[in-house]
Amino acid sequence: MPTIGFIYPDHAAEDDYPLAERILGDGTALPVEHIYGTDLHAVPELLDLGSPARLAEGASLLARHEPDAVVWACTSGSFVYGWDGAAEQVAGLSEAAGGKPASSTSFAFVHAAQTLGVRKVAVAASYPDDVAKLFVEFLGRGGVDVVSMSAADIDTAAEVGELPPEQVVTLTVDRDHPDADALLVPDTAMRTLGLVDDIETRIGKPVLTANQVTVWEGLRIAGVTRAYDGLGTLLRTEGRR
Repeated sequence: MPTIGFIYPDHAAEDDYPLAERILGDGTALPVEHIYGTDLHAVPELLDLGSPARLAEGASLLARHEPDAVVWACTSGSFVYGWDGAAEQVAGLSEAAGGKPASSTSFAFVHAAQTLGVRKVAVAASYPDDVAKLFVEFLGRGGVDVVSMSAADIDTAAEVGELPPEQVVTLTVDRDHPDADALLVPDTAMRTLGLVDDIETRIGKPVLTANQVTVWEGLRIAGVTRAYDGLGTLLRTEGRR
């Protein structure tokens, strides 16, 4: 089974990845290495967090795991660069990882929506409004129409990581929209993997969360196409394009 490496910024909800490894249960390894910067949800800090030097450091740390693929597990630290800049970011990460397939959480959301045939979405963002709007723009470049976006205006990733499960559920469920085909929850600092199935049951539609789509994207670029239970509609869908 493959080893998929994740570069995770600072510390918040990285325990979602060993949880995903246990839920997959097939021997797929999901090692996480950390890079550090200011965890403020603000554009200058996010540009620094996703810089080539920091991601090269993350790739170097992951090298000891001999990953088959590498993913930058940070949504805001990728979409803040815009579509073209995020593509350059991923290309640089692949090069730093010795030519291994690479991607980021922002592209994972677009690829996941395409796989599910989702065109209209609601976004439940934890970010301040100005940062959340950049995510909306990124999705639009990927052909995903945001019919509703709410921003919780939480300043730091650390604060998001401290949200209790019941508050995460409320923050997401209450921000669905009847015209949306799916609900997107874009912050990898938010613990969501153990809640996806519950949220989907409550709103009756697919839910795409940052750590969920990041794991899925890693499987996709590593060539894994099988379906898995316990991580929402997305992982139960066979085939990854």
